[in-house]
Amino acid sequence: MSNTRAVDTKRTQRRVAFATLIGTTVEWYDYFIYATAAGLVFAHLFFGPAGTQIGLLLAFASVGISFLFRPLGAFLAGHYGDKIGRKAMLVLTLLLMGLSTMLIGVLPTYETAGVIAPILLLLLRILQGVSAGGEWGGAVLMAVEHAPANKRGRAGSFPQLGVPLGLLLASGIMALMTGVIAPGDAFLEWGWRIPFLLSFVLIGVGYFVRRAVEESPVFLEIAEKKAQPKVPIVELFRKHWRLVILAALVFVGNNAAGYMATGGFIPSYATNPEGIVGLEKTPVLIAMTFAAAMWLIFTALAGGMADKIGRKRTYIIGYIVMALTVFPLFLLINTGELWALYLALLLLTFGLGLTYGPQAAWYSEIFPASVRFSGVSISYAIGAILGGAFSPLIAQWLLQATGTSLAISGYLLLTTLIGLSAVIMLKDRSGINLSITNQAEQEVGATIFDKRQPSNV
Repeated sequence: MSNTRAVDTKRTQRRVAFATLIGTTVEWYDYFIYATAAGLVFAHLFFGPAGTQIGLLLAFASVGISFLFRPLGAFLAGHYGDKIGRKAMLVLTLLLMGLSTMLIGVLPTYETAGVIAPILLLLLRILQGVSAGGEWGGAVLMAVEHAPANKRGRAGSFPQLGVPLGLLLASGIMALMTGVIAPGDAFLEWGWRIPFLLSFVLIGVGYFVRRAVEESPVFLEIAEKKAQPKVPIVELFRKHWRLVILAALVFVGNNAAGYMATGGFIPSYATNPEGIVGLEKTPVLIAMTFAAAMWLIFTALAGGMADKIGRKRTYIIGYIVMALTVFPLFLLINTGELWALYLALLLLTFGLGLTYGPQAAWYSEIFPASVRFSGVSISYAIGAILGGAFSPLIAQWLLQATGTSLAISGYLLLTTLIGLSAVIMLKDRSGINLSITNQAEQEVGATIFDKRQPSNV
């Protein structure tokens, strides 16, 4: 390879990494703004007539309902991503998420519109779910398929970084609104709308950045060879349904624990005036911003670790850390001390980062090229449903039913062990050739139970 071509390739890889990072950050900012608002104000503004406790359950249920529609987004984006390209799906999902978020910012509340208000809120949350279900697969494949084999873990961590960055941005802006711009009643009256409306600016930036990147080289090769399957999803489930299930279960532990924070439960739990913690909203939101920053650092660290010691080993270390921290997590928060909340979130985000950074590279390497978009998207979406979709709702229900946070920690330990078990059953395929020309090798051997050899051997 000539020096000029090598420079162009590196420049392209940097551009793709930046584009996936920016776009994913915008997507998840939109997603987390809703989750944060659900825990802080939506129970009162949209579900108030149900009462405080039931209203809070309904608000957290509205967070989770979007996860049920992630598979629809994954099916649609996976189908067309495997047929017409990764890039087009990235742009479309970004626009859908941004429009849905902006419209939430102008919704009437229950007081002014009655029952139509929560119905419209749920419809827009469903559209957010469809977008989130389709966005992730395209972003990670653009990053991983552009990267050299020995740096896929690091490259794949860039779209993963968009999740904690989105949380950092969402928590930071919410803290600014509650603490400076619209404190007290002003936040409840109008301040909560501003973060949703800001999505208009962010979506414009993300759109132009993503439009400028080149299509994945693997997809261009597939298109050139006319190797697209007629119905990728049918082929995926016909040949690889066991792999889809295992890949989804790998995500369960990470997602359940992650949505304790990102799904709005911990901010709500720590600020509930009727609870045992009773902290103020703004300091807790600042703590969540700190948690997002730590999650960002640990996710980036895990991407590099995945290239050094492998995806599987990094995951195993991360899940062991999570298993050891799920009980100290709430014991620390329950002290009511702000420093203890920071320590609890630091412990949580360490395990989260190690079980999130390698995910993009590992998912990309276990699915064959012809159905890869469908495989990674659908596995991610199913894992999110089983793990994070209703974890804030389950946590709130367990708290109300048992009166103790120990039940929540027990639930998180169970999901962590499920994720760890699935990790053990998958093989680490670091560095495997992702080209469509290597489809025969990609078709077999992704799990410890699959002893088949490639058909061309």
